[in-house]
Amino acid sequence: MLTFENVSQHYGSFRALNGISLQAKEGELVVLLGANGAGKSTIFLTASGLNKATGGSIRFRNQELVGMRPSQVVQLGVVQCPEGRKLFPQMSVLQNLMLGAYVHRNDKAGNQRMLDDVFQLFPILAERKDQAAGSLSGGQQQMVAIGRAMMGRPQALLLDEPSLGLAPLVVKQVFEVIQRINRAGTTVVLAEQNAYAALKIAHRAYVIESGRIVMEGDPASMLGNPDIRKAYIGA
Repeated sequence: MLTFENVSQHYGSFRALNGISLQAKEGELVVLLGANGAGKSTIFLTASGLNKATGGSIRFRNQELVGMRPSQVVQLGVVQCPEGRKLFPQMSVLQNLMLGAYVHRNDKAGNQRMLDDVFQLFPILAERKDQAAGSLSGGQQQMVAIGRAMMGRPQALLLDEPSLGLAPLVVKQVFEVIQRINRAGTTVVLAEQNAYAALKIAHRAYVIESGRIVMEGDPASMLGNPDIRKAYIGA
C-alpha cells in the first residue's frame, strides 16, 4: 500500500535518510522505532511532500508521491499527524479539526460525517469543541491533533510520536484509539520512542538508526530481542 524504495533525503552534506526501504501493507499497523534524530520524522515529512526526497521512490497504491504537493498527497489518502501536535492554540477545537478537512472543503456532508466519527473517537472533544485548543490538557490536545488528521480522511495515517509528553494513563488511552482506527480499516504507520506500548499494538516494526533501517521484524521478536529491550524498553 505505502512503499519506500531506497529513499534518501539530504540537508546539504548531511544525510537524514540513507537508502530507506520499508512498507506498510493494507490494514497493517507498522511501528518505526528509533531515538531522537534517527530519521523517523524525516520519513514522514518526505512521504507527505513537505521534504523533497533526493533519491528513491515512495509509492502509495502504485502512485508515485515523490514530487507531489502536500495537498495532493492528502487528497490521495496519506495524512500525517505531526510530532508536537502543531495546533493553533487560540483557535477553537472545532476550528482546528476543520482545518484537517481543508482539501475536502467542498464536501460539507462528508466533513460532517467525519466530524461525527471524530467525536465518537474522542467524546471529550465534542464537549469542548468551542474551547480554545491551547487551553486543553496535553492529552486532549493530542486527541485534537489525531482528530484533525482523521478529518483528512486518511487511508494511510502517519502518526509521529503521539505519546510524547503524556502521562502513562493518557498514553494507554491514545494507543487504544490508534488501535481502533486501525481495526476500522485505516493503515497506520506509527513513529514512537515508547517501544513497549507501540509493539503491543503493532503488526510489524522497523528500527531506524542514523537514517538507516537496521532491523525489521514482528513485535514478539522485537520484544524478545535483548538489544531492542536494552535500547528502547529499558529492561
